[in-house]
Amino acid sequence: MSDVDPFSRGCAWIQGEYVPIREARIPIMDAGFSRSDVTYDVVAVWGGAFFRLDAHLDRFERSMSRLGLELGVDRDEIATILHDCVRRSGLREAYVDMIATRGWPARGGRDPWTFKNQFYAYAIPYLWVVEPEEQERGSHLVIAKDTVRIPEASVDPTVKNFHWGDLTRGAFEAHERGGTVSALPDVDGNLTEGPGFNVFLVIDGEIHTPASGVLLGITRRTVLELAEEHGLSTHVRAIPVADAARAEEAFLTSTAGGVMPVTAIDGRTLGDGTPGAVTSRLRQAYWDAHSDARWITPVAYDA
Repeated sequence: MSDVDPFSRGCAWIQGEYVPIREARIPIMDAGFSRSDVTYDVVAVWGGAFFRLDAHLDRFERSMSRLGLELGVDRDEIATILHDCVRRSGLREAYVDMIATRGWPARGGRDPWTFKNQFYAYAIPYLWVVEPEEQERGSHLVIAKDTVRIPEASVDPTVKNFHWGDLTRGAFEAHERGGTVSALPDVDGNLTEGPGFNVFLVIDGEIHTPASGVLLGITRRTVLELAEEHGLSTHVRAIPVADAARAEEAFLTSTAGGVMPVTAIDGRTLGDGTPGAVTSRLRQAYWDAHSDARWITPVAYDA
């Protein structure tokens, strides 16, 4: 018999039961799977503590409210489940996902308001949108030309979702054009976001990030707050794609990776081709914040 802990690669909470991640399953008729009728949120554990857990729970609750989802677990129970998934896995650096789906109807039918909503959660080893080795040299960002972001009137980007058809097309376009990461414009030609991350440009030493068409990322919010604390000027505004040609620095932000430097946009090298001074300063500040008592919630591994 193997003495390897079955939870060591991750733990999931599925329909009231904790299971090893490799055994986690959802019913095939769940509308979260069949119709992408779902919202979710991801919070990181770093050094054995959740980072900005309350902010993630706030956003998750708002997203559920916007979609009309009601779960059989309340906020405190969700937090407990997330803690237990991490505790059972023993992971000190983890990617922790909470998911609310439309579920399935009690007696068949198609009316979404009759469905029994479902909650799932899991903790797995920490994931990186951009691997640390690539972050050291910086990514090549390609802004898509053939694909635009789904309009806000159709899918609310502030509700974290699985509608990634446009983002996936953009990623393929970036790959075909020699890039490593991608971002999409909106129908008006303004910069929005990429698959799983927000975008920032540094122009004339000041920080700019799109105001609309984007998820209101917790890491995005953290960077804006840290920039203010460090006396850096920030602008949350509509950014025409053409403004990317003026940027001397750029970076991406995500719970899965933090502050991730960009050193080229659409084939144009930024600065001297290494992560810029503003980017590096904020990147260091972001990881330093993971020991800030304001924003961390330790996991009770020995509970």
